[in-house]
Amino acid sequence: MTTRRGFLKRAAAAGIVFCSCGMLDFANAQNGGRRLPVKVNGKRVRTIDVHAHCLFHESIALMGDQARNVIPPTKGAQEHFIAIETRLKGMDAMAIDMEVLSINPFWYGKDRDTAAKIVELNNEKLAELCAARPDRFAAFASLSLQYPDLALQQLETAIKKQGLKGAAIGGSVLGDDFSNPKYHPLWAKWRSSARCCSFIPRAPRRSRPASRETAGFRTPSAIRSTPPSPCNISSSKVRSTNFRA
Repeated sequence: MTTRRGFLKRAAAAGIVFCSCGMLDFANAQNGGRRLPVKVNGKRVRTIDVHAHCLFHESIALMGDQARNVIPPTKGAQEHFIAIETRLKGMDAMAIDMEVLSINPFWYGKDRDTAAKIVELNNEKLAELCAARPDRFAAFASLSLQYPDLALQQLETAIKKQGLKGAAIGGSVLGDDFSNPKYHPLWAKWRSSARCCSFIPRAPRRSRPASRETAGFRTPSAIRSTPPSPCNISSSKVRSTNFRA
């Protein structure tokens, strides 16, 4: 079985660097123009950011009165709404060749129909962005994970019809642990698809410790045993040439 120590050793060998969202502010604060290209052993390598968030006004509007709580109260929050040329300029300044876009789940508490519409809009918009600049953007789909049967359909559509690279999920769903048997069909499908699972591990908000968001989180065994891939785990910057865009 893959251990955390073993995974990190292989990740380091592949050129994966783990960091938090807070690194973006640090990067934006740097002076100067375009950074030098990333090189390994003197050779130029493709630099892929697999932790690139975005939002869409259309899907946020479906949250109704809760819409005001979706946009994070942080510096640069409006940059989540992508203007392609502006985003590309920022990527060039940080020597990032490609971003894999994802959306932090904000719809897990909504009813089935509303969640389905939000996810449909998210995935359509993500696919449009990727189609507009396939050389610079890829994306992880959104899923209505609180309804596993619906999430299963959404994952299949995202992969087979929209060309997305996998899906992004939150660390828990309304307090449910991912080892709950109701999720097993979804994990099995995910594993058989050999697509990436991007997740942000954190305990449910009502019980989240102030000092450690990941306390008590357990990765589903169906995903944990998936063979390592350059982007099986997000919250990272990937510097690798074998990500298939």
